[in-house]
Amino acid sequence: MQSLITSVEEFAKTELTPETAENDCRAIDSMCVKINSLKRKLEVTKFEESLYVQRTKIRLEHLEQLTTVTSIDSEEYRRWTKTRLNRIIVEYMLRNGIFDSAEGLAKEFNINDLVDIELFVHARTIESGIKQRRCTECLQWCSDNRAGLRKMKSTLEFNLRLQEYIELVRLRKLSEAIAYSRKYLIPYSDTMWPEIQQAMGLLAFSPNSMVYSQFFDESRWHQLLHQFQTDHNMLNNLPSEPQLITTLQSGLTALKTLSCYQTEDRSVNCPVCDASTFGELAKNLPNSHHVNSCLVCWESGSIMDESNPCLVLPNGYAYSTNAIKEIAALNGGQVICPRTGAVYTMDQVRKAFIS
Repeated sequence: MQSLITSVEEFAKTELTPETAENDCRAIDSMCVKINSLKRKLEVTKFEESLYVQRTKIRLEHLEQLTTVTSIDSEEYRRWTKTRLNRIIVEYMLRNGIFDSAEGLAKEFNINDLVDIELFVHARTIESGIKQRRCTECLQWCSDNRAGLRKMKSTLEFNLRLQEYIELVRLRKLSEAIAYSRKYLIPYSDTMWPEIQQAMGLLAFSPNSMVYSQFFDESRWHQLLHQFQTDHNMLNNLPSEPQLITTLQSGLTALKTLSCYQTEDRSVNCPVCDASTFGELAKNLPNSHHVNSCLVCWESGSIMDESNPCLVLPNGYAYSTNAIKEIAALNGGQVICPRTGAVYTMDQVRKAFIS
């Protein structure tokens, strides 16, 4: 914008003569092209600004709805939590590249303004480019967000430029690699000089050499992918983990006990006790803190209390009264221990009193 204003000011001071008319016309045409380009950019900026203002307003209204809820048992709260759950599920799908299903779910429940579909779709395009050993899309993203990345002190753009230089050296295009380094790496000499010095050493060795082998390692592309994902999340104030995982872990922490990972003590109704699903997710979470013990029947998963007392078989295993009655009803009055297969009569079952 400033350069365009300067050009107009200089043109206004120039004396118009027949000799300079042709040059002046070309200058005017050039300025018209720049003005049209600026106009298009301003239109895009205005549209994006209006879109983000609208989304921010809708999201604030969604949060404000929670302040009007009088009870967690109310219909308003159930609707609000349903919307929140759908939003979290859509976000999880977007992070994992399930775009069609995410867009369908968002459209079905009218929550497009509560999720950032375009943001994740664009990020996936950049990630695909990196996976295909291409830096073009990510470099353009760095250019578009240079101010924010500079505030974060991100080294992503330098690492992308370094990778492109390495690929030129890998192909033994040494002259191009030297020219590329002068144009794109040397400007970082104030902050990345040790890395630049090492990169220059690649010119003297073949890609098959053990010297500087870390530069030619394919794992560098995975590092670039991870760095882009990290910087992308930080730049857009997104958590590193999907909200669905965080929400599940919060709930599992409230349920997890030491008994969940002991095979004989697992409850059929406890999600943490299922080692193949939620149990794996909760493995590294802390146990919940319970002031009072709660006895749960191993067979039925129901709580054993005054209305459903605990009964003990002669072999020492305890089950709820309702579970014992169901077992006896299915086996002609005999009680078969679900864990050992031992057979007893109802007279042999004793009531347990917990102190």
